[in-house]
Amino acid sequence: MTNQTISANLLRIRKDKGMTQEILAENAGLSRGAYRSLEKGRSLPRGDTLKSLALALEVPLKDLLSPVRTLNRVRFRSLKRLKSRDQVLAEVTRWLCDFSDLEGLLGEKGEHDLKPLWKAFQSSNSRNIEAIAGKVREHFGLSEREPVHDISGLLESVGIKVYSLQVANDAFMGLSVSEEDGGPAVIINTWERLPVETWIFSAAHELGHLLLHIGSYDVTEDKEDKNQESEADMFASYFLMPEDVFLKEWNDTAGLPLYDRVLKVKRVFRVSWRTILFRVSQLIPEHQRRFVWQRFNQESKVRRNGRALLKHDEPDGIEKEVYNDIYSSRSLGAEPEGLGPHDFQEDRLYRLVRRAVEGEVISLSRASEVLRISLSNMRELSASWIL
Repeated sequence: MTNQTISANLLRIRKDKGMTQEILAENAGLSRGAYRSLEKGRSLPRGDTLKSLALALEVPLKDLLSPVRTLNRVRFRSLKRLKSRDQVLAEVTRWLCDFSDLEGLLGEKGEHDLKPLWKAFQSSNSRNIEAIAGKVREHFGLSEREPVHDISGLLESVGIKVYSLQVANDAFMGLSVSEEDGGPAVIINTWERLPVETWIFSAAHELGHLLLHIGSYDVTEDKEDKNQESEADMFASYFLMPEDVFLKEWNDTAGLPLYDRVLKVKRVFRVSWRTILFRVSQLIPEHQRRFVWQRFNQESKVRRNGRALLKHDEPDGIEKEVYNDIYSSRSLGAEPEGLGPHDFQEDRLYRLVRRAVEGEVISLSRASEVLRISLSNMRELSASWIL
């Protein structure tokens, strides 16, 4: 434990919590001067002071004491500057380290199945995103007509680590980590104001980056590349909605109002109304596309008593439990025919933790740290492992 480690952690976590030095000092029972001395690394805090600071910041004591390893091969970009970027990277680093430690303890180092795809795409001159998405689906064992029912489970089944992280900012949807830094891994923002449909699309989007842009993974790059973002969006769209199946589902609803058609088809593919509408608009000449959006907005206002659908509205969304951290909470949004928590839920880390606890490899206290839940919730979770 060094002054520099503690001071760096205090500064990073305090900023992420949106607290001033004065407020944190007051909440921890310290003078402002005493706290500033700690954050500047000029003095080493006593044990009881550290506990008070951890309590005031609502983080485990370990988060103040542990040095944060640096990730390098990360794709973490956004249109707007993200104040919590350092804290997000620190949390992802901690998660990857815990995941790797647990795999090592259990002798279950997972191999991923992306290398054949990387080799195939690098040796090909083709940049046909639709064809690439089709090859990936085939490699993952999906039939041409099969919707992606559980994207977290699918990614984990091919060795990609999946993590849900709640960041109160819609400028950040997700990031991904290459194998050199403990990946491949995708980290998705499951903030309560973002619909589950967005979580699912973001996971497919990050998969696209892992497959198409692995050479551009550099943590120092924080500005989005429009061409690469467009390719990842296109990949996600075709991965979740293969063209032939999409057209059949869309044409089967030809007699319905546009609003109903969009909502019905989006339920089939577990995507947002915006994803469907964007895909549909690509079927017609560019100069006519705005009329599709205008018509949909007109019909949605009629159905919603004059209220327009906003960017992250998903009325009657799918259930969160399909993609969910077990003890997170979220008031459902308003996505039309939307999804819910169980529609996006990672499993492998929970499974490893159960094996480790039941095999007496780790304690319940350590398990709660790995899963980032309270000890009481960890006890409740372990009590439910009866099958």
